Amino acid sequence: MIREMRRIKQLLCEEDIIKVMERNTAGVLAVIGDDDYPYAVPVSYVYVEGKVYIHSANQGHMVDGVKRSRKASFCVIDEDNVVPSEYTTYYRSVIAFGKPRIVEEENEKRFALKEIGKKYHPADLAENFDRLIDKEYGAVCVIALDVDHITGKEASKFQETKERAK
Repeated sequence: MIREMRRIKQLLCEEDIIKVMERNTAGVLAVIGDDDYPYAVPVSYVYVEGKVYIHSANQGHMVDGVKRSRKASFCVIDEDNVVPSEYTTYYRSVIAFGKPRIVEEENEKRFALKEIGKKYHPADLAENFDRLIDKEYGAVCVIALDVDHITGKEASKFQETKERAK
């Protein structure tokens, strides 16, 4: 069961959540690691069609954690502005909960790799993506987090600014 957010007034709307996910380039995937320790790893990602896609090597701690985890979380920090004079931080973040998996189906794997390529090198040509994907296909692993629940929260100061702008 997913908890309801305690400070509901600071909840981001779905449109703002998607903007945060689309504009950022790094997030943290948390899975079950060795000896059942939580394992949270910073990754590059793309968010598309209700899924978080991550590329990685075919082996390693993250891949092993994905294989053993039935559930995972993924966090993106959009704003983190420390305001010493107020003893606070103006923040905005998103967290997604879902089921992690290794993408095995070729069409989905290629789709995810192309989306990742477009996000991190938008000026490149589709033919170049295809060539690189063909070259590296066997050496790359794609991880999907099928999102069950996603929520975002921001500092009350940001909410106040939005209210004033209305």
